[in-house]
Amino acid sequence: MKLGLSLVAAGTFAAALSTATAHSLDEVEENLMASERFVAFEPVAVPSAALQTIDGEPIGMDTFHGKVVVLNFVYTNCPDICPLHSEMIAELQKDINATPMKDLVAFVSISTDPENDTPDTMRAYPGHHGLDTTNWRFLASATPAAGRDLAAALQQKFTPDGEGYQQHIAVTYVLDREGMLRARYFGLRFEPASLILYVNALANDEDAHDFTAEPPPVTAKSIGQRFRDWIGGLF
Repeated sequence: MKLGLSLVAAGTFAAALSTATAHSLDEVEENLMASERFVAFEPVAVPSAALQTIDGEPIGMDTFHGKVVVLNFVYTNCPDICPLHSEMIAELQKDINATPMKDLVAFVSISTDPENDTPDTMRAYPGHHGLDTTNWRFLASATPAAGRDLAAALQQKFTPDGEGYQQHIAVTYVLDREGMLRARYFGLRFEPASLILYVNALANDEDAHDFTAEPPPVTAKSIGQRFRDWIGGLF
């Protein structure tokens, strides 16, 4: 699934990338909201989760502090959405890695199927979908439901159907350099340039995590409306 930047987006991407840091993060979000229907911006604390590397070593999301994180949830046995989502992530990664942002961004995929996502299948996964392991990590659950529980805490459900598959949607999350969830991109039809511009803004924004109070809880209204917009776009 070849995505990349559309001709229109590519035409504005270079110029916008060079000026993104001249605007506040609020201005960047406002501009992107006006042009991208499949995104919701809202700061939400990411809960801790019992995760581990493919080799079984404990790892937390705080490992990636200092970098902007593009996060998604997948499982290797998924026959449809996950492969398409992973190939979209690979295209985003390729575009980002072609810029100075490469060393400022980490791509993280979390397995929601520890029963079947063995170390061997997880190691083979990036090669099947074009992911670059220099700044992409595939994390496993240290407990039977850790990945699914973390996804659920971020309002994305992976529901086993009893036949080895899981019912779910595709969501791409963007975390700032302090590990705060800042954006959700719904589905597979959002404009890649929108996410790349936002990643650039977070990578260069010194005040992206400057909260004077506890971050607000997830608000069903704003995120729910964006989700309904995405669902409507499928038909």
